[in-house]
Amino acid sequence: MIIVGAMTAKLSASLRASPATVPALVALALFVVWATSQAGYPVTHWAPGALVVLVLLAIALGAVRVRIAEVPRAVLIALAALAAYTALSYLSILWAANTGDAWEGANRTLLYLLVFALFALWRQRGRSAALMLCLWTIALIALAAFTAFHLSAASGAHLQSMLPGGRLDYPTGYPNANAAQWLMAFWPALLLARSEQLPWGIRGLLAGGAVLLAEVALLSQSRGSIYATPVMVVLVFALLPGRIRTFALLIPVVAGVAVAAPAVLHVGDRLEHEAVVPATLHTAIASMFAAALAVGLVVALGAYIESLRPFSRKTRKRIHAGIRAVALLTLVVSVIGGLAVAGNPITRIEKSWHSFKGGYSSDNTSGSRLVSGLGSNRYDFYRVALDEFKAHPLLGIGADNFQQQYLAQGRSDETPHYPHSIELRTLSQTGLIGALIALIGLGGALLAAARALRRAKPLAGDVAAAALAGFGYWAVHGSFDWFWEFAGLGAAAFALLGIACALAPRRGASTRGASPPVAPDNAQRAADAEQVPEAAGPDPDPAVGSAGAGRHSRRLALGAGLLVALAAAVSLAAPWLSQLEVQNAARIWTSKPQAAYARLRDAAQLNPLSDEADLLAGSIALRYGELSHAQQQFSLALGRDPGDAYAALERGAIASAKGQRALALDLLGRALQLEPREPLAREALMLVREGHRLSIEELNRLILLKAQQLE
Repeated sequence: MIIVGAMTAKLSASLRASPATVPALVALALFVVWATSQAGYPVTHWAPGALVVLVLLAIALGAVRVRIAEVPRAVLIALAALAAYTALSYLSILWAANTGDAWEGANRTLLYLLVFALFALWRQRGRSAALMLCLWTIALIALAAFTAFHLSAASGAHLQSMLPGGRLDYPTGYPNANAAQWLMAFWPALLLARSEQLPWGIRGLLAGGAVLLAEVALLSQSRGSIYATPVMVVLVFALLPGRIRTFALLIPVVAGVAVAAPAVLHVGDRLEHEAVVPATLHTAIASMFAAALAVGLVVALGAYIESLRPFSRKTRKRIHAGIRAVALLTLVVSVIGGLAVAGNPITRIEKSWHSFKGGYSSDNTSGSRLVSGLGSNRYDFYRVALDEFKAHPLLGIGADNFQQQYLAQGRSDETPHYPHSIELRTLSQTGLIGALIALIGLGGALLAAARALRRAKPLAGDVAAAALAGFGYWAVHGSFDWFWEFAGLGAAAFALLGIACALAPRRGASTRGASPPVAPDNAQRAADAEQVPEAAGPDPDPAVGSAGAGRHSRRLALGAGLLVALAAAVSLAAPWLSQLEVQNAARIWTSKPQAAYARLRDAAQLNPLSDEADLLAGSIALRYGELSHAQQQFSLALGRDPGDAYAALERGAIASAKGQRALALDLLGRALQLEPREPLAREALMLVREGHRLSIEELNRLILLKAQQLE
């Protein structure tokens, strides 16, 4: 009890010294909530959360003074660059083909700016930063445990829905995002568990949790995580201090993961190729928890013994030398074993490149998905993204404006909204200017984080390293996936980067302990007075004028800040409320069509840049046979987004049904031009050219059937 009381007192003192920690903790709780449902991907999830972050930032700015003169220049550069990138994203609405998507993409970037500012602006101490990072990491560990238990209790169709194709996609709805969510927390758990500054029980919990996070991530069978993890291992050992301690902790964690991994991977293989076998699943989950518990107990015991400091300095040096030798031997064995397994590296690279270019058809489906090669359609995604960058090198095509370009230029049957790469997203959508701004911002943040790693207090350095590793995993894995668009992942990543920046030394901190200047004595004041020339008349008090100017500047800054905050709130709220109206209309249109139309009109007014409300209104009108109303709505949709192939197809079908053959040919040709690989548009155009009239009912039935097959 005495130890707990002392820790509580120290933590309370740290929170009083870093009061901005409280709103930051609320934001972290929000990110955990997002993690429980689709990783915050839908705009109806992250937009209201972004408003919460905006309010938290405003509260922090009002309650805790920001001393700009003390904020590290690197942090200010990072904030300025991220603000500039956000402004560029909003400006891209002017030249984007799909303005509604560009607005949503800019709003998401604004969220990341708000998160980074909330976590990076105020100085953090080691204890308060450790509290934030430990609570977030342990919350993700608890969520991973809940996911495993929930999976164990599921059966039948529910189990199949959680493990489609043998890959766990619960709770994010996307297997790769699932793996990233757990592994973003794995690295902070691992690196915090190595810190001798934390209590031994917490270290054991984090080490066991790291095993559980890795095992649950394996259930998603994400090839991206398999390739991102070795990169992270290299970066952690190459860039972060404390390599010996990291290696010493990595041994039991890797051993625990390796013991349970065969049973875990067997679940996906059985579900993909055979009927569901509950015994296989239960065995895997039991193995996961047993391995996590064993590793947690071993690490906790080792941490407890270390806290007693039973060894002399000389003995500790010998232990470190032994661990270093084992680490070197492990590296040599790993390299030799890897070369032996991979064979000729040139041949292996050529085979991987062929698999990458060949798409899904080039995968080796006879073995596990994790070792089946690089086959996917990402090569085609990247090709289109690079082509768009070449065509628009300076400013890009606009935030989140990729889908229409891929529909027109892609070669696969997929319809991706995003290019599946943070780097290519930046280049293709914001051009060289955006990429340069982003690099400056990232460089500033990483420079501040690097300075935090060299802090004199070990706990602060350990927390900075752990937070930086969590951000690093998101950036590495996001280099070949669409994690920028998952707000629950991106916001957490920028929060981790902000924590690392907040631990950087403040400017002017070294002068705080200096002695105050000595006041001059009376003789000195008299001598100084004699040197002042006699004034011609009474002068105004300069202090009064300076104070008045200062108050005026503060009022102007406050007014400008309020206007910016209000504009940000409106920008975030309008598309969110519009989407809520669209969802409400989709729920009630079968029983209350007029009420649905009214809600969709409100949605269109709230978000005048998006055509979604008009598309849904037109589709509803078609179901009720209201061709004129449907024609009007699809025309409005094409007015908002001239590149919408679906609106052009439906508008052309209506024109054909009404006997307007010339207009139908023009619209259907336009639909096929916008989406050349769409067989329905090609067939519809062919029928109209042959003199037939299209059946709208049959067309919509085929569209619905195709959507169901894609799902």
